[in-house]
Amino acid sequence: MTIKKIGHCCLYITINNIRILTDPGTYSTTQNDVVGIDFILISHEHTDHCHLDSLKAIMKNNPSAVIITNNAVSALLKKENITHKVVGDRQNFDMNGVSLSGWGTKHAAIYKTAENVENTGYIIDKKLFYPGDAFTFLDEPVDIIALPVAGGWMKLSEAIDYALAMKPKKCFPIHDGNLRRYGTSHRLPKNELTKAGIEFIPLEEGQEAVF
Repeated sequence: MTIKKIGHCCLYITINNIRILTDPGTYSTTQNDVVGIDFILISHEHTDHCHLDSLKAIMKNNPSAVIITNNAVSALLKKENITHKVVGDRQNFDMNGVSLSGWGTKHAAIYKTAENVENTGYIIDKKLFYPGDAFTFLDEPVDIIALPVAGGWMKLSEAIDYALAMKPKKCFPIHDGNLRRYGTSHRLPKNELTKAGIEFIPLEEGQEAVF
């Protein structure tokens, strides 16, 4: 599995020649020019994860790509006449030989007056968990977690404790496009998770790694 971090939560994942893009949002822009995408996963409707203009540009360059998301995002896509498939919590889908499982129902709480929209994380190839904006606990182990490290809905301590509880073999940071400098948000998880035998790979925008 190869993962390139385009930015924030937008990842370009290659598994057995299947190419997957996650959450094309407003904090990343170069995803609009990517070609050769087979599947696009959208975790929830916030614009840093689902930017409709970017999605339309991506589909123009990748007309055969299959968009996969949850019911809430589905309602938005229907209004735009964008073809897609719904894979929600505890639902499964075969991406041309690469398995996909939906996990979770709600975005992490931001504030008591803010709506907790539907959020679906995805287990890809039974190895990588991409959670969207929630620390969803799974009923099965995974080798890799794309770990949110910054945002108005979370504390860094929650991210570290979540990874320690889930015990993957590896983690890398996502949801950091609002940071001017990565600093503690990359350094502290690496320090703490390494002590527990979890490899933290400080993947930055534009970088690629093999997992």
